[in-house]
Amino acid sequence: MSYLVLARKWRPNTFANVVGQEHVLKALINGLDQDRLHHAFLFSGTRGVGKTTLARIFAKSLNCEQGVSSTPCGECQSCQEVDAGRFVDLIEVDAASRTKVDDTRELLDNVQYAPSRGRYKVYLIDEVHMLSTSSFNALLKILEEPPPHVKFLLATTDPQKLPVTILSRCLQFNLRRLDIAQISGHLSNILKSENIDFESDALATIAKAADGSMRDALSLLDQAISHGSGTVKSTDIHDMLGTISQQQLYDLITALISHDGQAVIQQSHALSIQGRDFVQVFNNLLSLFQRIATLQLVADLDATDKDDIEVLTRFSQQISPEITQLFYQIALHGKRDLPYAADPKSGFEMTLLRMMHFQPATANSQISHTEPSSASQLADDPVHVAKKSKSSASSPSQDVIETRSDIPDAHSPPAVASKKLPVKPVEVANTSEALILNSENWLSLINSLKLTALARQLADNSAFVKFENDKVTLSIAPELAHLASKKPQERLETGLSKSLDKPIKITFIEGGEHHPSATLATERADQAVADQERAKESIHNDPAIDAIRTAFDARVIESTIKPIK
Repeated sequence: MSYLVLARKWRPNTFANVVGQEHVLKALINGLDQDRLHHAFLFSGTRGVGKTTLARIFAKSLNCEQGVSSTPCGECQSCQEVDAGRFVDLIEVDAASRTKVDDTRELLDNVQYAPSRGRYKVYLIDEVHMLSTSSFNALLKILEEPPPHVKFLLATTDPQKLPVTILSRCLQFNLRRLDIAQISGHLSNILKSENIDFESDALATIAKAADGSMRDALSLLDQAISHGSGTVKSTDIHDMLGTISQQQLYDLITALISHDGQAVIQQSHALSIQGRDFVQVFNNLLSLFQRIATLQLVADLDATDKDDIEVLTRFSQQISPEITQLFYQIALHGKRDLPYAADPKSGFEMTLLRMMHFQPATANSQISHTEPSSASQLADDPVHVAKKSKSSASSPSQDVIETRSDIPDAHSPPAVASKKLPVKPVEVANTSEALILNSENWLSLINSLKLTALARQLADNSAFVKFENDKVTLSIAPELAHLASKKPQERLETGLSKSLDKPIKITFIEGGEHHPSATLATERADQAVADQERAKESIHNDPAIDAIRTAFDARVIESTIKPIK
C-alpha cells in the first residue's frame, strides 16, 4: 500500500477529534442535536485550520444512516463513503478552477433533484471567494430559498471578497489560528501513535513555523521525519527550516546587552556557517523584542516553559524600554533592507552593530559600557542610555552677512540657549521626628532618585498629596492609572526608602480633585514651553537674523527653532 501523508492520515473524522475551534464546534453540535439546521454555512479562516474538514464531518453527520447526529457512527456505508471522498450526495466544488457563470449554472441545474443515497444533498464549495460576479448572482436565488433536501457548505480564506448579499444568506463561522501549544500537543500525540522518537523543543519549532496552520505543521512534520531518519530532533529542525535555536538567540541578545562586539561577530559568523536564513533570524529577534517590551509593560507574559519566562524577565530588567523599542525598530529596518545589502551576512552584522552603537536621544540615564566577561555577570539593573552632551550657545554675530558662504545651513535649526529646570537639594533628617516631606521638596526628591524606566515614568507623573506615618499619598491622573502597577510601585517605594533611610509605603489616588500640586512631568512640560518661547523671541530679536531676512527676502520657519538644552 502506498504511503499516506500525515495530513491525510490524521485528518479528523469526528467533531471530537478536531483540535481547537471550540466556538465553531459548539454551534455545529448544538444545531445537529437540536435539529436546528440552517441551509447555508460559511467557514472562513486561514489555510489548514479545518474549514473543509469540519464541512465533511458536518456532511457525514447529516447523512449517517443511524440518523442526524453530532456523533455519526463512522461504520455505515454513507459514513465510510464520505470518509473515502466518494459519497455521491456530497458534491465538492473547487471554485478556484470553476469561476465561470456557466459552471455555476450547470451545477445548480441539478439542485432540484432529490439525493440519490443520503438524506441531504450537500454542496461543498471551496475557495468560494474565487467565483466571478456573475457566478455569485446565479448563486443568490438558490442560496436564499434552496430545496429542503439541499445544504450549502462554503469555505473561504478571504471572506471580505464575498458580496454582502451572499454573506447575509449564510451562517458565518470564523475559524481561528491554532496556537503553538495546540499544534505541538497534537503533533506529540501523532508521533507517539506512530512510535517515532521526538524532542519537545523540535515540535515547538515546527508549531511556530506553521503559523497557526495544522496542515502546514503536519507537512513539516512529514519532512522532519524524513530529514531525521525516523526521529525528530531540534538540531535537524533548525537545519531544515534555517532557523536559530532559542539558546543561540539568547546568547546573541546577551552579547548585544553587554556590548561584546567580538561575541556578536562570532555569533553572526556561526549562523552563516550553519546556513541559517537571516530573514528568519530577524523574525526571531523581532518576536523576542516584542515579548520583552510586553513584559516590561505588564509584567505578565505567556511563555512556553518556565525557563523561557525566567530568561525574558532577566532581559527585561537589564535593558530599558527605550532600548527595547530601539532594538525592535533597528531589527525591523534591517530585515527590510536585507535584500539591498552586499550579502545577507554583512547586512545582518551591520544591523547588530547599529543596535550596539545607536542610542535614544531622549533617554534619562546612562549606559554602562563595561563589558562583563560572561553572560552571568550582567548587572541586574536596567541598562540606561547616555544623555547628549550639553552644548553652549554662542553669541550671535553683529556683522551683516555679505556673502552666501556665511549663511547658516537652512536645514539646521537655530540654536538658542534655554534655562534648565532648577532642582534644589533635598534636605532630609535621619530621624523620623525631623522628617518633613511636602509638596515643595517632593519634586526635588524624586528627581534625585535612581529608578528604572517604568518607575521613573510613574514618579514623574505623580503629584504629592500628603505624608503621614511613613506613608506617602500620591495623586495620578485617571488616564495614567495603568502606570501604577505592582512592579513600578515597589521600585518607587524602594527608592524612597533608601533615600529617606526608612521603610516607606505609597498609596495612589485617582482623579483631578486630589491633584493639589504639580508633577515633575508637568514642570518639565511648562519649562519646555517657556524655553521655546524664549528661543523664538531671541531669534526674532537677533540682528544677524534680521540682516539675513532683509538681504535675501527670507523668513524664519518657526518649527525649526529649538532651544539649547
